[in-house]
Amino acid sequence: MLNEMGKAAKAASWQLSTLSTAQKNRALMLMADMLEANSQSIILANELDRSAARESGMSEALLDRLLLTPARLSAIASDVRDVCRLSDPVGQVIDGSQQDSGLRLERRRVPLGVIGVIYEARPNVTIDVASLCLKTGNAVILRGGKETHHTNQATVNVIQMALEECGLPKAAVQAIESPDRALVAELLRLDKYVDMLIPRGGAALHKLCREQSTIPVITGGIGVCHTFVDESADFDKALTVLESAKVQRPSACNSLETVLVHQAIAARFLPELSDKMHRAGVTLHASESAMPYLQNGPAKVLAVTEEDYSDEWLSLDLNVTVVADLDAAVAHIRTYGTEHSDAILTRSISSADRFVREVDSSAVYVNASTRFTDGGQFGLGAEVAVSTQKLHARGPMGLEALTTYKWIGYGDDLVRP
Repeated sequence: MLNEMGKAAKAASWQLSTLSTAQKNRALMLMADMLEANSQSIILANELDRSAARESGMSEALLDRLLLTPARLSAIASDVRDVCRLSDPVGQVIDGSQQDSGLRLERRRVPLGVIGVIYEARPNVTIDVASLCLKTGNAVILRGGKETHHTNQATVNVIQMALEECGLPKAAVQAIESPDRALVAELLRLDKYVDMLIPRGGAALHKLCREQSTIPVITGGIGVCHTFVDESADFDKALTVLESAKVQRPSACNSLETVLVHQAIAARFLPELSDKMHRAGVTLHASESAMPYLQNGPAKVLAVTEEDYSDEWLSLDLNVTVVADLDAAVAHIRTYGTEHSDAILTRSISSADRFVREVDSSAVYVNASTRFTDGGQFGLGAEVAVSTQKLHARGPMGLEALTTYKWIGYGDDLVRP
């Protein structure tokens, strides 16, 4: 089955690679319109998935990731329209030069070809990935988790209807509908047709793909995100940023998981943090150094564990520890971070500069929330993933991350001397 899907996707990618920007944008606009026109069927399918997930004991954090509401679906459709307004990278000349031989060279952006995406309880990924791949002339094979089976099926059906109405092959966007895990292993070895693989899920999925894939893998999306509150931070502003970073959408990979507080301000700052987080319904997981300042506060507080530092909460839980200085904060982030998003809250230019230089994450912030690590917030449109590795793409992956380039040489009946 997958071999036939791969063959069809490869054929579709050749057709997509020749489309003009206007043709691709027309298909995207129709896709957005049809998603909204068929929103009822998609949301009904989503309700089936959520009902089954709830019965299976899925956590509230993952149920929130799974949820599609009319407002969320409308926002996703708007993201598709935003992709239309973005500059098309395909065909762009990156650079060029004239060689002494007379050969004129240029590097031009081209689609990658066929992209495979494996993801879990994130139905928005189906639409985000499909829109970005279509804009860049790539075909895509999607494999969502069993939790999103009905939602993905309904969504892909609508997308394929839009493609066919525009005269494009529906194989440009395909989904593996069977929940059989053996098909994941088969997809990981479909290197004859798939050019790049992107897993979006937990650590176990990323480990599986890195170890078993014969296709280049872009990993990321696991966010153990930190914020260091420096001794010079403005308390009121810092508390506002911390609350937003944790509470706005705790199930997101860019939500805050650990707060590091400079010891010089811990006695004054942590009681205020406890009050702020108590009102937001956040449970604090305190280190031995932080516990004395939090145990008498209003927020619920538990002792933090070593495992807590290394995992995503994806819920209204927050690790809190006191560190001696900026060096200790950086050391903690290097030990427990996932190179996703980390921030410093400070009024010291020198501390900010050092933090930016020494923290090696895909996104580093000064006096801003880690929640900004997002394709839309970065002006990239919908994102296909957030890469935490260093080769090919890093951070939110927008349109350019779904392209490669070819060298083109121009001569006048030129031969090599």
